Amino acid sequence: MGYFVDQLINGLTLGSVYGLIAIGYTMVYGIIGMINFAHGEVFMIGAFISLIVLLLLAQLGVASVPLAILVALVLTAVFTALWGFVVERIAYRPLRGSFRLAPLISAIGMSIFLQNLVQLLQGARVKPLPPVLTGRIPLGSIGDHQISVAMVQVVIVVVTVVLMAGFSLLVSRTALGRAQRACEQDRRMAELVGVNVDRTISLTFVFGAALAAVAGLLYTIYYGSIDFFIGFFAGLKAFTAAVLGGIGSLPGAMLGGLLIGLIEALWSAYSDIQYKDVAVFAILVLILLFRPTGLLGRQEVEKV
Repeated sequence: MGYFVDQLINGLTLGSVYGLIAIGYTMVYGIIGMINFAHGEVFMIGAFISLIVLLLLAQLGVASVPLAILVALVLTAVFTALWGFVVERIAYRPLRGSFRLAPLISAIGMSIFLQNLVQLLQGARVKPLPPVLTGRIPLGSIGDHQISVAMVQVVIVVVTVVLMAGFSLLVSRTALGRAQRACEQDRRMAELVGVNVDRTISLTFVFGAALAAVAGLLYTIYYGSIDFFIGFFAGLKAFTAAVLGGIGSLPGAMLGGLLIGLIEALWSAYSDIQYKDVAVFAILVLILLFRPTGLLGRQEVEKV
């Protein structure tokens, strides 16, 4: 039972990272009905920016770990959000009125471009990071097994909960959130009543990229190593999480991310680790067979 609790904690930690990335997928899909397949590479860019910032702060002699993480969080979110804005302006906006496959092809091309750009600039080798947050918090014991949670896991879960609550308030209580919901329902009508659709979509990409940047920072300090290819697998898992939870739903994206993380952790602990991805996608297929809109997705009503 103690080992099971440890794996639950690991699964929730990994699922929190997936959930933050999945929110970016579901926000973009909710407004323009397109899957941003370059979002995983935006997460990877955020991870590299966070690594560079943390190493620079260490070289500058910043000894306070909370201060270093806070500065890295802000700078990573800002620079990665700029990447998200540029990607939207270059790869997606010119094709918004084109046939539906054009933005999808552009997204795949942008994903390959960003992946190879980082490989050329940073090299193909794995980039290590010395442990930033150390220490564990004891939670008790079950029999002879001591249960504890790492400080970095606490930070990941707390940051994820705060950001999820913040974005839920943004969507439900702010003018930008109202504009996003209006564009989701009917972009043409939203434009007719005065909503700046281009600005709303650009800001959605910016906020999605900022969330991916935070996920990249958390991933970097949790695993301690990154490479140019992490965006592909993390993006694929996050996209699966968004579909599993109900793409277009922010709570669904987070729920899907947590479920994917728990499935991976428990399968790796109790079965062959090589088949953990098979288990994830098999469960996704079963969910979509019985509930095609995902766990929290809404049935779309076709306008006639």
